[in-house]
Amino acid sequence: MSFTKTSVEERKRLSRNAGDMWAGVYRGAGKVALEKVPVPRISDDELLLRVEACGICGTDIKKIQKGLAAPPQVFGHEIAATVVSVGRAVRRWKCGDRVICFHHIPCGSCFYCERKAFSQCEQYKKVGVTAGFDPNGGGFSEYVRVMNWIVERGLMAIPSDVDFEEAVFVEPVNTCWKAIHKARIEPGEIIVVLGQGPIGLLLMMLARQAGARVLTSEPLAMRRRKSLQLGAEVSLEPSDKRLLSEVRSRTGGRGADTVLVAAPQPSLLAEALILARPAGRVLLFAYNDPLLKTEFPGAAVGVEEKEILGSYSADRDRQEESARFVFKRVLPVRELITHRFALAEIEEAVALAGTPSADSLKVVLGQ
Repeated sequence: MSFTKTSVEERKRLSRNAGDMWAGVYRGAGKVALEKVPVPRISDDELLLRVEACGICGTDIKKIQKGLAAPPQVFGHEIAATVVSVGRAVRRWKCGDRVICFHHIPCGSCFYCERKAFSQCEQYKKVGVTAGFDPNGGGFSEYVRVMNWIVERGLMAIPSDVDFEEAVFVEPVNTCWKAIHKARIEPGEIIVVLGQGPIGLLLMMLARQAGARVLTSEPLAMRRRKSLQLGAEVSLEPSDKRLLSEVRSRTGGRGADTVLVAAPQPSLLAEALILARPAGRVLLFAYNDPLLKTEFPGAAVGVEEKEILGSYSADRDRQEESARFVFKRVLPVRELITHRFALAEIEEAVALAGTPSADSLKVVLGQ
């Protein structure tokens, strides 16, 4: 194994591991196994990072549970890490730097980038962080290789007073802040968020940052309590019919200005359209499953002029602001973490993230 600029301690550790590392390898629908795989080799314009913490994202869980990717893969893209090897041509970063790492970065000059639709850029769709196999984030491992375009524009330094498990939230906060802007949420508006898992809670808190008043719906009692604790005016069980009346009582009978759907259930679109006022907006955040299909009454759009919007992945233009929310602790992201697992417990961690318990929210892997 040939590294260019690696710390003495790290070189010794890698030598002891004989060039191998542990990783949670996806082996087909519902299967992730702890395996030894080669530590990725880097080129002169690349970095090797030691993964210190990695959040488990709902998108990773969907791919694993439904077999939406060809195995083998190493998932995990909410990465906070330490630089341990630096290619000869890299100038900005050095060994020991603490960084968060985006796995997608747009080209900045194509048709879609010119229109700020960064997630539709072909370069953006090309993953630039890997633990081996086809690049797919790789954070469920000890080390990841960061390719040159990510090295140039996709890393941010973590302040010394911010720990790694807090830093993993920068990427998901970015995705949620993008959604808030796509939904055109304005101060004083009444917003409903359906689902109060980790993403739903981030959407709720960020809607409040935008100046909105927020009501939420969630089946798990602990998550409803957390929603109220973090700023929701009302948080109700989905079968409770009071949500519509609570919304209308706050809006002169009109309905919500925007409904954010943060749970991938087909029935929620129709419910969201009922909750939204005429000419209101419904944003589907969690609808990124290519197999998911849903129905809705056409008149809700064609007559009542309600908008159905989508939001996917992060926004390059909101990286700095999203990092500020986390690094300055504007959002209390640490309160969302309920379970921490070592990489050796990857199977247990994925199982819990995929089937939440009554007391679980964000699941984070650490070394």
